[in-house]
Amino acid sequence: MRNLIGNLINTLGELFYPSNCVGCGHPQDPGILLCPDCRATSPRIRAPFCRCCSRPFDGLIEGEFVCPNCEDRTPAFDCVVSSYHAEGVLRDLIHRFKYGRQYYLRRLLAEYLAEAMQDVRIQASLIHCFVPVPLHPTRLRERGFNQAEALAETLSKRTRLPVLRGLERRRYTNTQTRFDRVERMQNLRDAFALRENSDVRGKHLVLVDDVLTTGSTLHECALVLRAAGAESVRAITVARG
Repeated sequence: MRNLIGNLINTLGELFYPSNCVGCGHPQDPGILLCPDCRATSPRIRAPFCRCCSRPFDGLIEGEFVCPNCEDRTPAFDCVVSSYHAEGVLRDLIHRFKYGRQYYLRRLLAEYLAEAMQDVRIQASLIHCFVPVPLHPTRLRERGFNQAEALAETLSKRTRLPVLRGLERRRYTNTQTRFDRVERMQNLRDAFALRENSDVRGKHLVLVDDVLTTGSTLHECALVLRAAGAESVRAITVARG
């Protein structure tokens, strides 16, 4: 009887609210949010790529390597896993979620994070909790929600791993979009701090954010967590810019 009622509710839902691709708007089977054609506009990151930041390498290379970007600065995180390029429809969906307040897209974007979780670099050791990259209170009021926290909470429900809001953003910073790598690092210096009463000592943590560009934000967050005694800090993002 319970299954019958559930099927009836789903049928009525599809009748009044038919499934459509959130990218192109074309009708889809129930539960399908993004059609194969729209998914294909955002290429998957495939080997060879940097084992530290997932930056792909267009050339002939065998085995693991570390890109010049990571060799130059020695990131505080163990690795960042991004399974897709921030291109095509996926890039648009991230913008709609982040700036257009289309909050329902968090479930779809969390699927990309769940795929990143399957990477051997993430699966290599225990995970105690997810740590979302925080927003400054001013920006949080402007945006209405923290996209990284929303994604972490959605992923938490799928994985049953807890979310630790262990970081805070104490200094308001200019948007990173127009800065190069060096300017991003300078802009973020001392912007993050450990939240009061947050204990990360001995924990294996996974930072969560929407897009990886240069890795400066994740690096600064990992620095704080490492200084507070975290055993390891890995990171996942929906996509890589």
